[in-house]
Amino acid sequence: LVTVFYGSNGKSNPVSMENKVEHQAKNQITYDIHLPSDLGMLYKVRLGLQSLENSVSQLSLHHFKMQNTSTLDTFSLTINKTLPLSLNGDRWVEFPVEWPLKEALSVVTYHLTVFSRNILSERNLVHMTACIYGTHGDTGDRSLLWSLQNVQQGEDNESFLVIVDAVELGEVDKVVLLISSKTDCKLDIKKLHLKEAVKEHPIYVFEVNEAFSVDANKPEIQREILVSFVIRGDKQKNNIDNNLYKKGSQPKNLTEYTIKVYTGDKRGAGTDANVHIILFGNEDKSEVFQLSQSLERQDPFERGKVDTFKIKTKKLGSLHSIEIGHDGKGF
Repeated sequence: LVTVFYGSNGKSNPVSMENKVEHQAKNQITYDIHLPSDLGMLYKVRLGLQSLENSVSQLSLHHFKMQNTSTLDTFSLTINKTLPLSLNGDRWVEFPVEWPLKEALSVVTYHLTVFSRNILSERNLVHMTACIYGTHGDTGDRSLLWSLQNVQQGEDNESFLVIVDAVELGEVDKVVLLISSKTDCKLDIKKLHLKEAVKEHPIYVFEVNEAFSVDANKPEIQREILVSFVIRGDKQKNNIDNNLYKKGSQPKNLTEYTIKVYTGDKRGAGTDANVHIILFGNEDKSEVFQLSQSLERQDPFERGKVDTFKIKTKKLGSLHSIEIGHDGKGF
């Protein structure tokens, strides 16, 4: 059993529970773990099994309790989940940590769609994982070929859906793929689409367009892929050409800006008012933009959260200042 702890300043190395048993009762094991002092406030825990090569057993997790031995702050959670520990299964479960007077993140189901040419025909010999990174940390390495949904296969193209449950990632910025195989092969991956299961948008698009030559006798291939572009709901039409929203493909007389708003983590820091922004450059100033369509959530500007907005405006030159404010409505 391995545990990874996420704090406001980073994450811990995987903590192996092997040989760390301090107290053991029936169906209950207690460990003493020393975390780095600079990890910050813990907000997420990931539990999993490190190696499954010689085991097809399952692990039933019923309850998790954690206490800071200095402050005696205690976090307790009923899990009641059995990890789907097939040989190629997703071996991890993760959950947010909620402390007194601190807002916790939520668990989100993500849909990751893989567009490729020949992975399905090779999937019994190939091991492929993805680690998704966002402003709130990462998912760890998740298997992509263990339980495929919505499989579609044509002569020259194919796609399949992978379901990933994870503590909300915030704004997603990259995916790291790890690929290995029991035999020499070539895997042609076109692109990846990522979105929350319960939302149509935003859709994070990762353009890969690479044929990976996998050698069974060489180390696994690692590839980092940054977000190519994001499809937002207010711009999405039924038969839209996604390439319209690639970076740099907007009309030449418009400039797109990405705006991140970090709402403070103090009592009463959030707002329900209508927030606006104006950008000032050395050539011109923008019109007034209402910051209402957050890429992360329907209700932006919540305490301790980060919201991302994209706006398009005329050419402003070099930015030198902004005006940001709200209309005072609501709480």
